Amino acid sequence: MHILFITDNFPPEVNAPASRTFEHCRRWVSEGNQVTVLTCAPNFPNGKVYEGYKNRFHYREEMSGIATIRVITYISPNSGFFSRILDYLSFMFSAIVAGLFVKKVDVIVATSPQFFTTVAAYFLSKIKRKPWVFELRDLWPESISAVGALRSKRVIGMLEKLELFLYRNANLIVTVTHSFKQNLMERGIASAKIKTVTNGVDLARFSSRGKAANVISDLGFQGKFVVGYIGTHGLAHGLDTIIDAAEVTQRSGLNNDIQFLFLGDGAMKRELVQRADGLELKNVTFHDTVPKDQVVSYWAILDLCVVHLKKDPLFETVIPSKIFESMAMGVPLVHCVPGESASIVADSEAGVLVPPENPDAIAAAIIDLKQDRIRREQLARKALTGSKKYGREALADHMLDYLQDLHAGF
Repeated sequence: MHILFITDNFPPEVNAPASRTFEHCRRWVSEGNQVTVLTCAPNFPNGKVYEGYKNRFHYREEMSGIATIRVITYISPNSGFFSRILDYLSFMFSAIVAGLFVKKVDVIVATSPQFFTTVAAYFLSKIKRKPWVFELRDLWPESISAVGALRSKRVIGMLEKLELFLYRNANLIVTVTHSFKQNLMERGIASAKIKTVTNGVDLARFSSRGKAANVISDLGFQGKFVVGYIGTHGLAHGLDTIIDAAEVTQRSGLNNDIQFLFLGDGAMKRELVQRADGLELKNVTFHDTVPKDQVVSYWAILDLCVVHLKKDPLFETVIPSKIFESMAMGVPLVHCVPGESASIVADSEAGVLVPPENPDAIAAAIIDLKQDRIRREQLARKALTGSKKYGREALADHMLDYLQDLHAGF
């Protein structure tokens, strides 16, 4: 089977969509399928093309057996909504054009969160007369409204109409959470064409190991109890709350060996750095995104991982993928996202649950776990055990089964 996968995030980018897509496609290739990925020059999250790449009209490379076609797009470091829309639209048009020249395709898959990738899949499916799959990673545009990035009710209404059109016209919808499936069913989408394949983790890469002495030395973290946030510093994540929690621990004066590590980049990073500087925090370290093959070494130095999203009912339906990486590394979680993801953490006994946007409660949870080594070790063991249910290869096989069934029945 030849799968054409359309995504605007792909390695060497290291965010969750890029990792999921790459690991699924790599697995499908290993199972004897042909996979072509349509993507753009890597530039997430700062809107700057990675070293070694150019924003060309058409560029081909192969990654782990995956035929990768990169197309030209509008790329800008401006994180404003309209700059992003130009980026999304340019990728949509370029993907449609490039997709016309990909021959003998059996199934077309496009992934959100921004759904203009799925518009490209819709048009290509009509032209090629092949089924297409909407992989739903985020309820967009609802999520951009939730973080205040878009306030025009008229524009939101237009986007929601397009969203529902795409759901209705997709031959198959694969959601990453059960809550997303429920949301779609409540909006009139037939449950029979909605499947759920959660996010997961590459268990061959993420596993419990000793602390990386070179990373500890480079960061100057000798003798520190390290609390980490690894991932995108975006509007939805509410990381100012974690900065405030760091300020609470510093102000207490009793926990000077607690060090907060923020690893990654994103639209809010500059403001977060300024906030930490303004509070004169000595217990906060920011580090830029590191290549995919190095990030495990940074996970390995963490004593705790904090997962946080803004307090909004929408985010109760999401499952941050970093919880699976933390579990696989045996790093206990301080989990500040109510809803479906909190149930995973609670059922796995992989961490403690704390309300979002509550720096005092977050600081208290961190201090309590720091002081209770036996409890931390229990959580770490449970996290490792729980991660086995979310191995990426098994999840990729589930999705492949759905694609094969769709192809056979089309």
